[in-house]
Parts: sequence; C-alpha cells; structure tokens
Amino acid sequence: MTDNAKQDKPFLDQADVRVSHESGALGAIRSFLSRVRSGDLGSLPVVVGVIVIWTVFQTLNPIFLSSNNLVNLLFDMSTVGVIALGVVCVLMLGQIDLSVGSVSGLASAIVGVLWVNQGWPVALAIIVAVGAGALIGCVYSLLYNRFGMPSFVSTLAGLLAFLGMQLYILGNAGSINLPYGSGLVSFGQTLTMPAWFSYSVAVLAGIAMLLSRYRTAARRKEAGLSSQSLISTVLVAAVLTAILLFAAWYLNQARGIPWMFGLFVALVLALNYALTRTKWGRMMFAVGGNKEAARRAGINVAFINLTAFTLCSSLAALGGVLSAARLASASQQAGTGDVNLNAIAAAVIGGTSLFGGRGNAYSALLGIIVIQSIASGLTLLNMSSSLRYMITGAVLAIAVIVDSLARRSRVSHGRE
Repeated sequence: MTDNAKQDKPFLDQADVRVSHESGALGAIRSFLSRVRSGDLGSLPVVVGVIVIWTVFQTLNPIFLSSNNLVNLLFDMSTVGVIALGVVCVLMLGQIDLSVGSVSGLASAIVGVLWVNQGWPVALAIIVAVGAGALIGCVYSLLYNRFGMPSFVSTLAGLLAFLGMQLYILGNAGSINLPYGSGLVSFGQTLTMPAWFSYSVAVLAGIAMLLSRYRTAARRKEAGLSSQSLISTVLVAAVLTAILLFAAWYLNQARGIPWMFGLFVALVLALNYALTRTKWGRMMFAVGGNKEAARRAGINVAFINLTAFTLCSSLAALGGVLSAARLASASQQAGTGDVNLNAIAAAVIGGTSLFGGRGNAYSALLGIIVIQSIASGLTLLNMSSSLRYMITGAVLAIAVIVDSLARRSRVSHGRE
C-alpha cells in the first residue's frame, strides 16, 4: 500500500479495529498513540522541536518572541521557505536538487538585469526568471529520464554552471540595486496585511478545518472506522481559530503579517492540496514509494519526474526573486552561502523523508520555522554564524536519524 493511500484512506489495522466502535476524542487519541508507537510520527518531532527552541531562546532573551522580532522572522523565512517547498517535491521521489541556491541566485540576477538595466516591466522580468527556472528543471528531468544521470550529479553540475552564469550576467559591477520603494521591494520589506484581513483569514481557516474534519469523520464512519464526534470536531476547529486569531492580534501589535509570508503559506496550501487531493499527488507518493511498482501499475514515471524537477527549480527561481526583493539588490552573493543547506535541511527537518515516498507541503513551513528560529535566536544572543551552522547541522542529523528509525519501525509493523 502506498503512503498516499494511507493519507487518503487510513490503513485498517488492529488499532483501528479496537477503536472502530468508539467515537470522540478517546478513540482518536488511542489511534494517534498507536500510530506513534508504530513509527508514524508525522509532524510531532518538529512541533516539539519548535516548542523547545522557542522556550530556550525566550528564556535567554525575552525579545525573541516579541511581535517585532516575529514579524522580521516571517519576512526572513519566506524566501528560503519557498525554495524548500520545491525541494520537498524532489525529495518525495527519492531525488535531490543541489542547485536550488544557484538557480535562485540566477533568477535574481535575471530580474535585476532585465528590470533595472534593460528597462523591462518588472512583471515580465519575474516571468522570464521563473520560466528560466522551469526550463532548468526540464533539463534535469531529461538527463534523468533519458540518460539515467543521477540527480545528485546533474544538479551538482548545475550548481556550478548556474553560479557561473549568474556571475556572467551581473558582469563586472557584481551587483544591481533594485529601485527602493518600488512595489517588488516594498513587497519584500514592508508590506503587511491589514488587521481586518488577517483576522478574516484566521476565521476562514477555522471554518475550512471544521468542514474538512467533518467530511473526513463522515467518510471514516461510513467505512466503519473510528471517527471524531461532532463536538470534538468543533472543539478542534475552535481551538485552531483561537490560536490563529491570537497570532494575528499579536503580530498586529507590530507591523502585522507580511504579505510575502502570506504568499508562502498560499503556495504551501496549494501544493498540499495537489499532493493530497489530486491524481498527480497520489502518483507522486506511489513513484516515491516504489518506482518500479508504480511503473507496472501504469503510472507515467517520466512525467512525474518532469513535474517534480520543474516545480523544484521554478520555486527556487521564485525564491530568488523574493530574496532580491527582500535585499533590494541582485548580487553575486545571492543564492550562495547557506541557501542550499537551509532549503534542503528545512524540507528534511520538517518531515520529508530522504528515502522518498513520505512527506507533505507543510514540511517546508515547519522546517524553515526551525531553521530561522535558530538563526534569529543566535543573532539576538550575538552568537557567531559558525555556531548557527553547527546547531543546524546537528538538528538536521537528528531529523534524519528520527526518520530512519521511524522508517525501520514502520517496516517492522508491516506498514511499508
């Protein structure tokens, strides 16, 4: 059974049989604990990690959870978060893209040259930059599908090639300043949602969760499985709405929720819908779980590889555009440094398996929260970047170990 099948229709095991006659919170809690014991951890480790990280940094520096610092954190995490969202797609297939940093830097250079130097409309420059990213993804998929070149090798070559192309496009100047006060730069630095809009989104999110959980409970009840009662469903949705309303109120005490973060969350929701509610998403999980079995089942594996690599490079290019907007410049340093590390680490730390077949769009969101929280907390403590690299590396290693152990547990319980 493929992993996407487990998500769309929960697996029927002894735990489900034992609680099939129960309803409400008790049955749901028992089912959840049974899944955790069998290695189906979901987002639990990263959520616990975020709580621990925030508690430690808030204890060491009370400014960490201030509304101003959290707004800055949301601005900073959105750029690499979009890149990490694309990395999730290729990791789910058991592939890797080591060039996302270089692709993002190249995209920022393209926007700078076309918009500032050549006088193109900014929207057209962004379309060309993202289109270049999509073309790069198509090339990677061609190299893998047609010639069998491992993605590790092709994307490593791309890392070097596109870095060189970025330097060539920027020329001797080495950097291009984007017009300060322009719509793109304002979007990356200052624009935030009106308070009424953020509150409306919080309420709509609660309503959407209520309807979704109600439909899920109805389908499980029809299948004879344990399901939440209506009271429990309403309670969960109410708690979520209250948390989101409080978060919106707290952030509005400063500048408010950045529109750039809103774009990032919208992309996360769109990819999550595609992965969990469409035929393409089911095929992604199937190919990632067992490529040969998927091929024998009639799935066009080459097409799935094409879409995954194209999405990854396109989102990397979009992340580069957002990064240029955030920094108000396109420079030779864009996309270098720890961009690759943070994007890949965010996807893995968030819960996407390096072994393929397991993951979700929320992995990018949760993972980048962890990484950016570490960076922000250490900056407030005046710690060196070397310590940030070491801590991030340790967190990444722990995430991979947890994933490996959980996978071993799932195998032993016959769920993979």
